[in-house]
Amino acid sequence: MLSDDRIISYNMTDNLLTKGIITMNFLEERIMKDGVVKEGNILKVDSFLNHQMDIALLCQIGEEFHRRFADAGVTKILTIEASGIGIATVASQAFGNIPVVFAKKSASLNLDGELYTTQVQSYTRGAVFNIQVAKKFLTENDTILIIDDFLAKGKALLGLLEIVKQSGAKLAGCGIVIEKGFQNGGQIIRDKGIRLESLAIVDSIEEGVIKFRE
Repeated sequence: MLSDDRIISYNMTDNLLTKGIITMNFLEERIMKDGVVKEGNILKVDSFLNHQMDIALLCQIGEEFHRRFADAGVTKILTIEASGIGIATVASQAFGNIPVVFAKKSASLNLDGELYTTQVQSYTRGAVFNIQVAKKFLTENDTILIIDDFLAKGKALLGLLEIVKQSGAKLAGCGIVIEKGFQNGGQIIRDKGIRLESLAIVDSIEEGVIKFRE
């Protein structure tokens, strides 16, 4: 029996197939159409989001982030390389072409002057790395919106939040394209009282069924 959640089933070898859907938003529909679930219940969206990018879809995502944060006085968008950069760049246009700053994951000769830095543990890479942002690009006069493609365990997002804290800037909130609700990253962020807006929340992927949160 269907609960209040929307249930979507998929074929393990093909793109996602519809089997019993209540209303979905534009992103959930695109996940249904072009998302692929690999063995091990891994959701791949690389055909339209984080490898090949559908710019029309990114424009919709940017407009939705703007709708949700329009009254927050955002002056800059902060993200992390690499997948967040394209999303944040397109989203900035909806906010009037405000600057986008991305945290770098490795040392670079192009990074000069004083830096904000913190450590981030990578869930996908199984490694710990330093992220860095030049202090001249984030100041206490800024109001920051953090944007990223995925939220799972929340390590990257926590790192970006630490960068904002170090800068003394005001935090408008965090915008996530796809949140893995069956992992604890979203709960960790919300428990801190931080505004978190996820455009699609996958509550579970089990035995051929994806369940989106209302």
